[in-house]
Amino acid sequence: MGAAAYALAGCAPEASTSPPGSSAQPQVVASGLDVPWDMAFLPDGGVLVSLRNSGEVALVRPGAEPITVGKVSNVVANGEGGLLGLALSPTFAKDGALYAYHSAATDNRIVRLPYSGGALGGGDVIVSGIPKSANHNGGRIRFGPDGMLYAGTGDGSTGANAQNLSSLGGKILRMHPDGSVPSDNPFSSLVWSYGHRNVQGLGWDATGRMFASEFGQNAYDELNLIRPGGNYGWPVVEGASNDSRYVAPLQTWPVADASPSGIAVTDAGVVYMAALRGQRLWRIAVGTDGEVQSTSAMYQGTYGRLRAVAVGPDGRLWVLTSNRFRGTPVPTDDRVLIFPDLA
Repeated sequence: MGAAAYALAGCAPEASTSPPGSSAQPQVVASGLDVPWDMAFLPDGGVLVSLRNSGEVALVRPGAEPITVGKVSNVVANGEGGLLGLALSPTFAKDGALYAYHSAATDNRIVRLPYSGGALGGGDVIVSGIPKSANHNGGRIRFGPDGMLYAGTGDGSTGANAQNLSSLGGKILRMHPDGSVPSDNPFSSLVWSYGHRNVQGLGWDATGRMFASEFGQNAYDELNLIRPGGNYGWPVVEGASNDSRYVAPLQTWPVADASPSGIAVTDAGVVYMAALRGQRLWRIAVGTDGEVQSTSAMYQGTYGRLRAVAVGPDGRLWVLTSNRFRGTPVPTDDRVLIFPDLA
């Protein structure tokens, strides 16, 4: 297809604001994007980027203008909803499947779409009925090291959904690539963990530890270590508590310092976390004992609101800005950036 028309438009450990790597200048891969939300890396070096409001998927490459490869059907964007997470099938070379999480008219859904020859085809819905509202739609999807597809959902602005095991809202979901329930899920349903307010970041280290970032309400944002069947407390608990029924967060931040969205996890257990309201990139090193070893805040206020972060196949750190929604955009926003020395 032709070139896309993109209008320009518990407390944490004490954090360092000048960690190694924070002086590096990023490479701008794409600019002028309309609310980019997530990235999926193709085997040929291209990167697919979801555009939340339009429902389009853009293909970006260093040194080339972004192009539109297709549009996901039935995307209804309002507030924080729209076309959200993307994930490439772990067997993409055989099946050419791209997965997307999006808001529809009455719910949030996960769809599987064919991608071939630089074009995106029509998709099949594999999960529907995830609660939708103007806020708290979750949206990140990732394949885990076990080959299963995981999805972070929001409570749909109804806190009670998070504790209701019959609701798909306020959960981390785990499914086979066709959307069916794995036999070893803890509740004989798609629910993997619950008691979440709005999960927007998922990742694993080389040992298989699963991390998730979560928006708090007025007090604390969270980074969690996820265990199957775990109850993470929302809406009864925000942040840490002494109640043994709820899994305590690995780390918390005041909401003004984070509002975390996507995360990237290195094999060594270093978590990079994109901060929206906090307008910085957090680096959290987690030891083999599950304890936070160090925390650094990088690029504070330099690039505005950060929506997604990923370690690319090239070993570099890719970041999406999100300044055209609730931000103060510069003329080239929103952008895809590569930082060469952080991963």
